[in-house]
Order: sequence, then C-alpha cells, then structure tokens
Amino acid sequence: MVPSSSVVDTVTTRLNAFLASMRSEGDAYGPDAAVFIDAAASTLQGGKRLRARFCHDGWAAIAHHRSPDALESPALWGLCAALEIFQSAALVHDDLIDNSDTRRGRPASHRALEATHRDAGWSGDAEAFGRASAVLLGDLLVAWSDDLLEEALIGETHADDVRREYARMRRDVTVGQMLDIAEESAWSVNPPEQQLERALRVASLKSARYSIEQPLVLGASLAGADGAQLDALRAFGHPVGMAFQLRDDLLGVFGDAAVTGKPAGDDLREGKRTALIAIARERLDARGQQMLDAALGDVALDAQRIAELQQLIADTGAPEQIEEMITGYAAAADGALDGAPLDAGAMVDLRALATAATSRSA
Repeated sequence: MVPSSSVVDTVTTRLNAFLASMRSEGDAYGPDAAVFIDAAASTLQGGKRLRARFCHDGWAAIAHHRSPDALESPALWGLCAALEIFQSAALVHDDLIDNSDTRRGRPASHRALEATHRDAGWSGDAEAFGRASAVLLGDLLVAWSDDLLEEALIGETHADDVRREYARMRRDVTVGQMLDIAEESAWSVNPPEQQLERALRVASLKSARYSIEQPLVLGASLAGADGAQLDALRAFGHPVGMAFQLRDDLLGVFGDAAVTGKPAGDDLREGKRTALIAIARERLDARGQQMLDAALGDVALDAQRIAELQQLIADTGAPEQIEEMITGYAAAADGALDGAPLDAGAMVDLRALATAATSRSA
C-alpha cells in the first residue's frame, strides 16, 4: 500500500502541474487576472488532503483485491487532485457565506482579495470587491475541478460511472450548503424535537457523503467496483463522514484556535444550528434557550461571551452525547468492513484513516 504521506505528495505534485498550466494559460488574460489565478492557487495550499486519501484507498480496496500488484494510474491522481480543487471551491464559498475571516490560519479568500484591492490603491469598496471576487473564485475552482476530472477520465473504461458519482457529489454538497443556511433561520418555526434530525440531514449532505463516502466510491468506481463492493464502501464511508462532521461541530464550538486555524467559538458567531446545538437546546430550560438563541449568530461575541456559551452548552451534557454518537458511527463503519469483498490491506488503511478523521483536533 502507498503511505498516506506519499499520496499527499503525489496529489500535491499533480496539483502543482495543473496550476502551472493554468498560470501559463492565464498570461493572455493580463496582470489583473494573474492575481485572480494566484488567489485560486493559494487556496490549494495546506490541508489534510482527506478526500484524496479516501479516494485513493477506495481505488486500492478494489484494484488490489483484484490484483495485489495493481499500480496507481495518472487517472487516479487526476481524480484525487480534482476532488481537492472542488474542496477548495466549497471552502471559498463557505467562508464567504459564513463571513469567516480566516481559513487554515490565513485570511479567507474574500478577505485576501479585499486586501489585494486595498493594497493596489484601486477605487471603490474593497470589501465589496473581495466578496464579489470570491464568488467568481469559487466558480473558477469548480471549473478547474471539472477540467481536471475530464482530463483524467480520457480513455478510462469506467469514466461514466465516475462522472455520475461526481455529479451527484456536486448536487449533494450544494443542497446541503443551502439547507445549512436555511436552518439558521428555519429552526424558529420547526418543532424542537425535529431539530436534531434536520441538523443530521445537513451533516449528511454537506459533509458525510461529500467528505468521505463519495471520494471512496469515486476511487472504487474508477477501479471498476461491483455493486457489493460499492455497498460495503458506502456502508463504511457514510458513518465515518457523520462522525467526521460531528467532530467538526465540537471543534467549531470548543476547538483551540491555535490548532484549528479558526477563531474559538466560530460556529457560535456564525449561528450554526448543528447537532451539538440541537441537543443542547433541547436540554436547556426556557431561560437557557433564550440565552442561546439570542447569542447564536452574533458576530460581535467576545471571548468572555464565547466562554459563557461554551459553559452553557457543556453543562447540558450535549458534548458527551455527541462523543457517544461519534463512537457509535465509528463502530458502525468498522463493522461494515467485516467480511467485505475488499482488499485486506486497504481495509487496514481505511480503518486508520477513519480513526484519524474522527478523533482529530483540527
């Protein structure tokens, strides 16, 4: 099996080659477009390359089950790199929607583009320029992702299967993002007992399928997986993805900014109605619910108010229930691999990846 570090390095090399070609093509657009293309390239720096790693191991689970000596093809690395570009597109739009100032310890793309406008001494509203440019930046990254995907699939036997799953992934994450936005307002007119179910639906569409399940299935589809193999990988990938998102929910409230690269309590300022918040709110008395509802989405929350809200949520025991749910999802995922018609070495790697994804601190 290829070590995770080698997967990351190989995908990064593929991304760099693609970016070099985009920069070369962009020379004809002039210097202002070059700044825009550089901004797109900068979004691909850093990150865990989680989707690429699951895609690779999904391919290995099938290809190595069929032939232990199967070698990774350029098509696989192109698919992995396309997923990473699509992830960057999603993050650009996510930060814009959430009014986030930072990403991975650096200015979010709309803030970086705002600074570009200001530093160049251009006329007009720098903030408006940054936001408008970030919309287009995310669109450019989606286009790049499709470009690289199509380039990778030329001549591939199972190209149509990969295209169908990739298209489904794009739809799912876009609808999931919209539902996430809607829930920040719709919670007030829906029964409290439905809020956890609604939060988990968002988690499934916006994160679980897109972050884990679909990269696995994409890699497996490229390798020619049959129905039983795809079913096993979905049964593994979806609960890992749910646990991954629930861990993200905890970090969004209780995470260490020095580790996560995002301000402490950022989900509280953004008004995220996550599973954590749904559970905490259901357990609070009327006064506690009013305090929580009044604070969620307040961008001016200072460190003291964040600490008070963290304590309010912690006192309900909601973080402990989320941890129990993470453990349950992880166990379900692990069980889904028992007896699965997949390569044994790949299953070892998948279990290790699942542990890393669900027990992380950033």
